[in-house]
Amino acid sequence: MNDPSMLNKQHKWRIAYYQGGEYYDYYQYLKATTEGLMAQGWIAPQTIPKELKTARELWHWLAVNSRSDFIEFIPDGFYSADWDRSYRLQLRQITLQRLQQKHEVDLLLAMGSWAGVDMAVDRHSVPTMVISVNDPRSLGLIRDQGAAYQHVYVTEDPQRYERQVSLFHDLIRFETLGVAYEDSFEGRSYASIDIIERLAEERGFKVISCFTKSDVADQQQANDSVISCFRDLAEQVDAIYVTTQGGVNNDTIPLLVEIANQHRIPTFSQYGQREVKQGYLMSLSQSEGFMDEGKVLSDVAIRILKGVEPASLAKRSSEANRITLNLKTAEQIGLYLNAELLAAADQLYWQIEQP
Repeated sequence: MNDPSMLNKQHKWRIAYYQGGEYYDYYQYLKATTEGLMAQGWIAPQTIPKELKTARELWHWLAVNSRSDFIEFIPDGFYSADWDRSYRLQLRQITLQRLQQKHEVDLLLAMGSWAGVDMAVDRHSVPTMVISVNDPRSLGLIRDQGAAYQHVYVTEDPQRYERQVSLFHDLIRFETLGVAYEDSFEGRSYASIDIIERLAEERGFKVISCFTKSDVADQQQANDSVISCFRDLAEQVDAIYVTTQGGVNNDTIPLLVEIANQHRIPTFSQYGQREVKQGYLMSLSQSEGFMDEGKVLSDVAIRILKGVEPASLAKRSSEANRITLNLKTAEQIGLYLNAELLAAADQLYWQIEQP
């Protein structure tokens, strides 16, 4: 584990982490990035224990168990607002104060929209990687000329959700689309609601919204709000675009699928392949798993630590083009899928799998 770039380094690069709260993807991105660093020789290869389920658990394990000549996962460098909006304000100030201290933090992983909004600012100059943000442009993290700040790395796929909704409409020809989302700055960004409303005007369909609770400390409240919205929407719409949010998870998806399928409502998962496997009708997404993302993110982290300006590494991505279909759901809702569509699909699921 020797690298010429470390010969004049007086200390290991210190990495910190900030998130709005626990979310499945955040753990997956952190794990994949860590495994990417292992593959590139910056961390000694180890098997990450399967019993670790959250980013917090993984971070503490890394702080104690990872072995590296180059980097350190700061033991007290994990920050999470736990989806508490009042605590978020306090935590933001605490974290920014630490980032302003010289040599305290060399790289910050800002995971999710809350983290991007809070940490991609000019109140510090620590290189910051903003990860797992649905629509960074709507949050102001990316502007026409590129990343908002030179010390911030963020990637976007500007047409991803436009491609999703357009494909869904092309195939289903719905007249009324139901969308459940939290009516907040971040919630509208998660749902890409501005894109949906623009497409509705261009294509001539109607959008019926139902407001949920997503980024809240009470998980049951988030779950119940989405279930309630699905029941309401199923009586009013002829298709549902299932947006990414806190209340759409392994605990609720089986019931959400049941509600939609009983009402013969086609569903499109904004999240992707994993949720189609669990019973939503279709999606247009990247490959299942985070191996590719981990390789990219670990490479970006290494280049930043070696001195490359984060904003110069930001890029546009357009890889989420895999059509995924659940044939069991199509059967349950009485939807005929023609041979041309079936041939175009990259992944078919024949059953509805339980989480």
